[in-house]
Amino acid sequence: MTVRAFFQAAKVEGFQSPYDTIHLKVLYPVEMSGHKLEKNIGIMPVDQEKAPFPVVIFFNGFNCDAQQYQWLAVKLAERGLVVILFNWIAEVRSGIISLNPGVDFEKLKPTIYRSVPTALALPTLLAKVEQLQSEGILAGMLDLQRIILGGHSAGGRVAIENADPHFFPQVAGSFGYGSHTMGALLLGYEAGTILPLPDSLPLLLMGGTCDGVIAYSSDRYGVSPGNATTSVIRTFQEAITGGRNDSYLVLLDGANHFSIVDQLDSTLNTPLLDFPATQPQETFRLLMGEIISLFIDAHVRHQPEASQSLEQLLSAANPLIKSFERK
Repeated sequence: MTVRAFFQAAKVEGFQSPYDTIHLKVLYPVEMSGHKLEKNIGIMPVDQEKAPFPVVIFFNGFNCDAQQYQWLAVKLAERGLVVILFNWIAEVRSGIISLNPGVDFEKLKPTIYRSVPTALALPTLLAKVEQLQSEGILAGMLDLQRIILGGHSAGGRVAIENADPHFFPQVAGSFGYGSHTMGALLLGYEAGTILPLPDSLPLLLMGGTCDGVIAYSSDRYGVSPGNATTSVIRTFQEAITGGRNDSYLVLLDGANHFSIVDQLDSTLNTPLLDFPATQPQETFRLLMGEIISLFIDAHVRHQPEASQSLEQLLSAANPLIKSFERK
C-alpha cells in the first residue's frame, strides 16, 4: 500500500505566540489512479476501500523531532491507518523552551492527577481530527470512535495517561515505548510512587533492557539509578489491574531508549545518557512496528487473526524479546 502525507497547523489555547502553534504531518494510505494531478502537484486520492480509517496520534519524546518516528507512521499507514505526527516548540516548564509532547506538569501534582487530563496538545489534535473528517482529502474517511494514542518516552506517558474515555471518549487504546508513570519528587510524591493509569482500554507498554535514560533518571523519582526496566515493569504491575487480556508488557533485550527513533540527534544532550544498544536500530524498529501493528489490529480493529499472530510473535523464541506479560 502506498502512503502519502500532507501538513497542517493548529493553535493551542492558553499559549502566547510564537509558542502556540503545532505543526502536524498527516500520513494516509492512497490509491494510485494515474491521474495527472498526482504527477503535477502530488495530490493522491485516499484508498477508499480501506475506509473508515482508525487514527493514530503519536506523541514524540522531549526534543525528538516527529520525523524520527516517520518509519512507524509509514508502517501503520500501510496497514490502513491514518497517523498524525506533530512538532510543538513551547515553554512547558518555566524558562525551558523545548520540542515537547505537551505534558501538563501542573496536572501531574498529587492533588490533581487523574481528575483532569495531563495532555496539553491533545484537545487541539482531536479538534484537528474532526476538521479533517469534515473537509479536505480525508473528509468522511476517518473512524472518529477509534483513535489510538501512542508515544515515546515522555510522549508515551502522555499517551497512556490520557487514554481515558471519561476525558476523551473517542480514544480506543494506547501504546508507549520507554515510558512509565513514576511520580517525581519535585511534584510532591514520595520516593518510588507509581501513579495509576485509566486501566479501561487496551494498553501496550514496551521497554528496552539497555534504556540508559530511564536508568540515569531514576533518582528524580527517589529510586537508586541503574536499572533500565524496573519503572516500566512496576508501571505495568501496579498502575493497572487488567483482567481483560488486552494489556501487554513487552521488554526488548538489548534495546535502548532511542531504539524507536530513526536516527539520533547528536547535537542534543539526552542521547548521551543512553546505554549502547546491542542491535542496530532498524532491527528493533522492525520488531516494534510489527508488535504495535498487530496490537492495534487485534484490540482496536478486533481482527481475530491479528490476536493469534501477536500471541505467536511474543511467545516465539525470539532473542530480541526478553519477556512479555499479558493481563
